[in-house]
Formats: sequence, C-alpha cells, structure tokens
Amino acid sequence: MCQYSAVDGFANDWHLVHLGSRAVGGAGLIIQEATAVAPQGRITPGDLGLYHEGHVEKLKSITRFIHEHGAIAGIQLAHAGRKASCALPWNGGVQLQENEGGWKTVSASVLPFNATDQAPVSLDLAGISKVVSDFRVAAQRALEAGYRVIEIHAAHGYLIHQFFSPLSNFRTDHYGGRFENRIRLLLEIIGSVKSVWPDNLPLFVRISATDYVEGGWNLDEAVHLAAILKMVGVDLIDCSSGGMVPYAKIPFAPGYQIPFAARIKKEAEILTGTVGLITEPKHAEEILDNGEADLILLGRESLREPYFALKAASDLKAEIEWPLQYLRAKL
Repeated sequence: MCQYSAVDGFANDWHLVHLGSRAVGGAGLIIQEATAVAPQGRITPGDLGLYHEGHVEKLKSITRFIHEHGAIAGIQLAHAGRKASCALPWNGGVQLQENEGGWKTVSASVLPFNATDQAPVSLDLAGISKVVSDFRVAAQRALEAGYRVIEIHAAHGYLIHQFFSPLSNFRTDHYGGRFENRIRLLLEIIGSVKSVWPDNLPLFVRISATDYVEGGWNLDEAVHLAAILKMVGVDLIDCSSGGMVPYAKIPFAPGYQIPFAARIKKEAEILTGTVGLITEPKHAEEILDNGEADLILLGRESLREPYFALKAASDLKAEIEWPLQYLRAKL
C-alpha cells in the first residue's frame, strides 16, 4: 500500500516503522509499495523509488529489520505511465501540471486516463527500451538492498497494463494490436529482470484479470498470459482487477476477486495470490483450504490491523512465533 511519504524517492523512518511493524505482527511476506523504476514512473512525488543508487542504503535497513523479525521482504517494481504525476491523495490526487511540480507522462498511446489530464507521450522504441532497462537496474538495486521477492506491477492501469489493454493501446507497431504484441513489453521486462535476479529467489507478477469494460482486457487473456508467464519463469500471479478506466463498474464484495485467482491457478497451472476485501482469518483460511489460491495478500486490512497474523493465529488456534518483547500479551 503506497504511503506517499517519500522525498525524491528516498525511504525514511516512516517506511521503516510501517513495514517493520508488519514483521513484528507476524506477517510471512511483506511486499513494499509500488516502487518506481524511473522518476516519471511515480504515481505522486511522494512515491518510493529505486532509480538512484542512493535509494539503496535506507532500504537495506528496512529489509534487515524485516528479516530479523522472521518475515521476508519483497518489493513491487512499478511504472505508473499515464497515471503518474498526481498530487498526494490527501491533497486531492489530481494530476499535477509541470508548473505545479508534476512532469510529462508516458503511455502506450496518446490518451489520458481522465479527460482533464494532460495527454501522455506515446513511447517510441527508444523509450520502451529505456523502460525495460530501468526495470533491470531497479531489480539489481533491489537485490543489493536485500529484497528476496520481486513483484512486477502490471495491474491497475499502470504502464504495463496500459500496453495490455485495447482501451489504452492503439499502437500499430509490434507493441500493439494482437494479444502477442500487447504483452511484449512485459515479457521483455521479465527477461531483463531475470538476467540479474537469481533463479532461487521468487519473481511475482501482479495483473488485473479484467478491465470490467466491454472490449478491454479480460479474464480469458489473463489466463493466457499467466500460462506464458509460467513458461518464462514467473513463480506466482498476484490476481487483482480493474484500474484501467475511471468509469468501470466494479462489483465490490468480500472476496470478489477470488474467482480470478482460482481460474488462473487451475487453467494456467501456476501459483496464484488473491486480494480484495479479505478481512477475516477464517475466510482467508477457507480460500487456501479450498485450493482457490496459494497466497492471501492483505492491503487495507493490514493498514487497519498491523498484527493481523498474530490475531489470525489466535482465532484459528494455530501456533505462531511471537516477538519475545510481546510474549506477556500472548494468551
């Protein structure tokens, strides 16, 4: 969950306490917020980044703390594309103009996310090559910083998803049109990342399984993509949905995204994670017991309850290691 609390991409003590408290709270894997691979890839000026060698030092202290307290540190590498250059959410979240501290955005095609946004620049081949290289360099820095899982963010209407979806990709070159062309950028990024990321460390990809709009990216395509990603060495698909267009009608309800993970797991025969209004330990356990997903990922619920795992273990009568400092509170 983005904290919008960085300055020039640099982490600070807020990030250490925020992420570290989830490790103290018993989480098994802590995936750091969408971390930009380039300055113009930040959603807001407050986003974390890995586009500068100087970003690594503070992140090392964060991963060290996470690992010392029994969790695994992961990182989500991202580029927001046309959804970049926005004000902080508590300042309205609208796209900033360049004279307001914003910057020119890029995308697959010249089409803004909101009608009031500036039109992005359509990436040329040199620009695409730079994005691929940026992901590789960020992956190298993530390894140096001590992360043990990388998740490539290809969901929620950000740059990679903008190439996937016919709603945002009108290109006529070999990055547009048919399915194989629209997924080409992601495959090139994966190949570049895998050239520096060790085979024994997991590589996840987060996707939106559907745009919820006729003519957009859909679940059939998501299943097809997942099968290809398995063949190129991706370990798990983090199954989310939506984010491509502001007018999509999303049927929010507890567990509404579980069927996406279940179908991708079954048909693509790859491990999946599921998200979306999963707030009760019993519900999370049932998803695993039913074989609908292999991993439960908590976002907003983890913001509400940093010690969710300790609470879940108590509710499910399962044994979990508590921090020694907190043992007197274990019942």
